[in-house]
Amino acid sequence: MTASVNDLITLTPKDSCNTKLAAGPWDFDTVPGYGPGSSQADRLPDPVSRPGQLPERYQLMPEPELHERILAAKATLGEELVILGHFYQRDEVIQHADFVGDSFQLANAALSKPEAKTIVFCGVHFMAETADILSAPEQAVILPNLAAGCSMADMADESSVETAWEEICETYGVDPENTLPDAEGKLPILPVTYMNSSAALKAFCGRHGGIVCTSSNASTVLEWAFERAHRVLFFPDQHLGRNTAKAMGVPLEQMPLWNPRKALGGNTAEQLREAKVLLWHGFCSVHRRFTVDQISQARAADPGVKIIVHPECPMPVVDAADAAGSTDAIQKFIAASAPGDRIGVGTEINMVNRLAAQFPDRTIFCLDPVICPCSTMYRIHPGYLAWVLEELVAGEVHNQISVEPEVAVHAKVALDRMLAAKPKA
Repeated sequence: MTASVNDLITLTPKDSCNTKLAAGPWDFDTVPGYGPGSSQADRLPDPVSRPGQLPERYQLMPEPELHERILAAKATLGEELVILGHFYQRDEVIQHADFVGDSFQLANAALSKPEAKTIVFCGVHFMAETADILSAPEQAVILPNLAAGCSMADMADESSVETAWEEICETYGVDPENTLPDAEGKLPILPVTYMNSSAALKAFCGRHGGIVCTSSNASTVLEWAFERAHRVLFFPDQHLGRNTAKAMGVPLEQMPLWNPRKALGGNTAEQLREAKVLLWHGFCSVHRRFTVDQISQARAADPGVKIIVHPECPMPVVDAADAAGSTDAIQKFIAASAPGDRIGVGTEINMVNRLAAQFPDRTIFCLDPVICPCSTMYRIHPGYLAWVLEELVAGEVHNQISVEPEVAVHAKVALDRMLAAKPKA
């Protein structure tokens, strides 16, 4: 039997990014920052505070009892409840999910249960916001732990993006509030935000003719955008934008990086005029950990190994791999492999560990030898799930995520465009 990620963190402290991750997340939920783990060095915006609030009795409860309570609450709530679980969730939580998938799949899953009164999203804050925007008005969306945020999503805030948009539009000589198509029928620039962003930024895209993408449909979305505009402002993840556009044939010199702390993003006006994709200076802390050296070491140890990585990894890592794709694509790649295959994977350890257990006749391992899950996703613990479900049974709704109507209406425009942009086979 494959050891759980929590056990691995506990058993190999010298190799773990931070052994405090194995403790209950309530120990650090109220401390400013992203907590111990791979995101701890990320720069916080001003300010991010989504404190956890798990009652002490759930903190002290043995895990077997937590699972019994979760199962009992699910049975009582029946069809009125649906639990969504992202691929990166810990196994102790995933076992209770009705749907497991990537952000694109879970966005669709949120639409598939109109009879459910409550959607419990075991993921992070921006995912729960998206579920609230797409769900029916009478449905409540719950994030079990409000401290489960996303450092990448926080790297692009509404104020910084609005300021950047004004600078960019001024460079192109257009009105930032009312950009119009030119003689070719195209806009000078169109915003594209990755799913890993706040509802406010999704609304920004909706207001300016833009769209949301996921790692599953990023190439479809960029094709959609280039049909309508000469350029794209892609945020917050530079690596997904760069890897996707490069695969579509966009030269690197036409993909300048936009640093929101510098005038014109650190570029010249000429660079911006020649640009095809403006890449926001953001990244995923987990996927930034993967390196070309890790791939080289895996190939040196086993020349027959196959390597697949997530497109949030830096470009040299994606170029050095045999394949790159979303979490769903990684899962399909491994499912299509043959018994006896050896596969090194560049994505979050919970998912890799689960795939290794699912395909024991293959050797599946994480390229990063350091056991380090997504520290913010890891804040969803069975204790939080048991608490919110038992409160629902008692008629109380805790940790509800509600997007303001004026934000939701514009964000839904961009999300509906995303849902229509089907991932390529």
